[in-house]
Amino acid sequence: MAKHMAYSTARPLTQADSVRAANVINELRQAIAKYQDVKVAEADGYKMFAPQLKNQPQYHFTKGWNAIRNQWGFDPARPTSLLYKKDANGQFHLIGAMYTASRRTSEDDLNERVPLSVARWHRHINWCIPKTNAKDRWFETKDGRPIFGPLGVSTKEECEAAKGRFIPQAFGWMLHANTFAGNDLESIWHDDHMDHDHAMMDPKRPD
Repeated sequence: MAKHMAYSTARPLTQADSVRAANVINELRQAIAKYQDVKVAEADGYKMFAPQLKNQPQYHFTKGWNAIRNQWGFDPARPTSLLYKKDANGQFHLIGAMYTASRRTSEDDLNERVPLSVARWHRHINWCIPKTNAKDRWFETKDGRPIFGPLGVSTKEECEAAKGRFIPQAFGWMLHANTFAGNDLESIWHDDHMDHDHAMMDPKRPD
């Protein structure tokens, strides 16, 4: 995954940034508390992203209108997606939310939304996807590893050899907020993708 992720540049932490980041999360908590029941979220227009993928580490329920509005402005109470985890009984539990911004958004503008000293926005890059008329190829593998998507090949040459379509950047900027992970800002704004990246790069990690 490390070859498929890019992050905003971290900035020096200030007390003002900590206060501003805490205010964002407080507004977000109040806004999404009613969505503890996933059915309430669905009734309000949030739809599961990629429902065909089973056993996801976390499920994104996205509201299209919020995604559009967040391309050009920011409201802490208006996340693009709600994040849920599914328990052993198949029940969804709300764990947080995701903000998005246009791929053209500058880091200065991202910092105005949520301070870059506290949070790391991320982008999905270097994706190889099946061509439009070959969507049934999504789950193909080579040597036991995926060819397509966020864990697939990461160069244009590899993608062309697999007869796929290379995308330098998929989607825009994204930021996860672990809204109910206590009051520690580091835990709240921690990006799980980075943990996955470090695990993938660990030389002691078995293949």
